[in-house]
Amino acid sequence: MKISLILPTYNERGNVVDLIKAIEKNMEQENWDYEILVIDDNSPDGTAEIVREYQLEGTSNLNCLVRENDRGLATAIKFGIQQSNGEVIVVMDTDFNHDPVMIPQMVKFLEYYDMVIGSRFVVGGGMEDWRRYFNSLMYNLFVRLLLRLQVQDNLSGFFAAKREKIHSLDTDYIFRGYGEYFIRLLYISRRRKYKVLEVPVFYILRRHGQSKSRFLSMLYGYTKCVLGLKFSNKERFKAPNI
Repeated sequence: MKISLILPTYNERGNVVDLIKAIEKNMEQENWDYEILVIDDNSPDGTAEIVREYQLEGTSNLNCLVRENDRGLATAIKFGIQQSNGEVIVVMDTDFNHDPVMIPQMVKFLEYYDMVIGSRFVVGGGMEDWRRYFNSLMYNLFVRLLLRLQVQDNLSGFFAAKREKIHSLDTDYIFRGYGEYFIRLLYISRRRKYKVLEVPVFYILRRHGQSKSRFLSMLYGYTKCVLGLKFSNKERFKAPNI
């Protein structure tokens, strides 16, 4: 089994190499075959350059791909999945919100589940920024009520999944926009009756740089996504009859 770790980046020069080293440490303890794909949207701060410098030190499992024309978190993830070749896909942020220590546990659970996500809102999960935690919790309640989702954290973005399960979905429909792609991913996975497990994760504060999230823009985009799914034709998301 090979594992592909997708790291979408934009202006993460201060975080990305430390994160890669932490991922490598946790993966090598398991003696797994893996690859790390950094998908950079041509960051002006030199994120790609510093990754490639680290790659020259002999990190053969690492590949940095720069998108010069396209922009956006969701499409970067889709591009990374398309360029990867692992049987297992792991997607995570590069600001250290998502703890690499959790990766081996999430991958191992895929023996029993189709998708495993890191959740702030199950026992043991949380956030260092309590204001953001409260706002995210309230919005998650809104998402769960409207879409009748059982998942506690529909905004996580930290997940491991079987490649075959991702490719059986409409990735062009799911992976667009910003973080709202994750709501679509979970909603359609539920319609397909995928087995989804949540494991607790705790978000620490960003180490370096500034967040790219813009509250009002995210609120509009996420709410538009939720309402679009709520009033969509549910039949389109069901698995085809074979």
